[in-house]
Amino acid sequence: MPKQPFEVPFSEVKADLEVYVTSVFSSLASEFLIMPRGEGFVDYATFEAAYENLKQATFAFEQILPDEVLRVAMKHPVVIVVLRSMLGFSPPEWAYVTSQRSGVEISQGFARSLDRRVRMQPTTPLKEGSLTHARIKVLVEVACQVLTEGAPVTDAAKVHRLDKADTKKGGETIQTAASLGIPYSMLLYERFLGRPFAGHRDSVSELVGDNLESVIEDTLSKAGVSYRKTKRAARISGFDQAPDFIVPSEFNPEVIIEAKITEDDGTARDKVTRIQHLGELSLAGQDPDNPKFEVVACIAGRGFGVRREDMRKMLLATRGKVFTLKTIDRLVDCTELKNFRTK
Repeated sequence: MPKQPFEVPFSEVKADLEVYVTSVFSSLASEFLIMPRGEGFVDYATFEAAYENLKQATFAFEQILPDEVLRVAMKHPVVIVVLRSMLGFSPPEWAYVTSQRSGVEISQGFARSLDRRVRMQPTTPLKEGSLTHARIKVLVEVACQVLTEGAPVTDAAKVHRLDKADTKKGGETIQTAASLGIPYSMLLYERFLGRPFAGHRDSVSELVGDNLESVIEDTLSKAGVSYRKTKRAARISGFDQAPDFIVPSEFNPEVIIEAKITEDDGTARDKVTRIQHLGELSLAGQDPDNPKFEVVACIAGRGFGVRREDMRKMLLATRGKVFTLKTIDRLVDCTELKNFRTK
């Protein structure tokens, strides 16, 4: 592996910046093909079983009757996820459409909570006779209406969300899809429009970030370094946005560690800007060679390996202290963290 920027004096990094941009790029790796399942992951067998329950209750979708759909949904909760998938809506979108059509207020928070409850307890029937049951009833009624109606006509410059192979003409196309299937080219086209695993990727995005933070925590703990890991939206004096890690504490910040992971170069630019801002804070009113605290970036994901200019900015903001998952084992020895080592 080429020499890394944290191994040399900052003056050398500035003098040969392009070489060190390349060296960081060479140590970046991406795991975007593999995602954590996370809590509430619905496997295909569970989803298919719920689909078959719904199909039976509707006589292969010939009779999409709200009372029958509600009955099977309360008994087999994943039917709610199947319905939402047929609609092609997110939980908040389903709540919004329901409120608009029924006049009954269904909050986005309720829709999210219901979706999570179903995914977390897919085999536990929902309780009837409650406020939750009443809201689910309205959600199901509107879903049945929308699915039966299909996509309305729009002008040539627009496309309706229900203009999908299975819902374009309401019950007619749903029955066709259920009995004959959908051509593979159409499946691929709709997958192209919707991005495979998009909803799941969004739901586990924090877990992906947690993996990098866990590696940092493990590295600090093994070295016996005192640190404060901040929580989301925490308020830390002197920082407009709380850093991910502060060593030894927020009362005496000596080293600031930002853990950033992204598979998208646009998001990477935003995260580089955040690190630049911390670099500016460290130098505010200080001698440029004597910052108030050291800024360290621990990064992962292919997004950071796209724009060389972004990496240049990060190297300058951190004075060369940029680590990846391949080099994070040297985090303590090659930063001011070594001054806090007790093991």
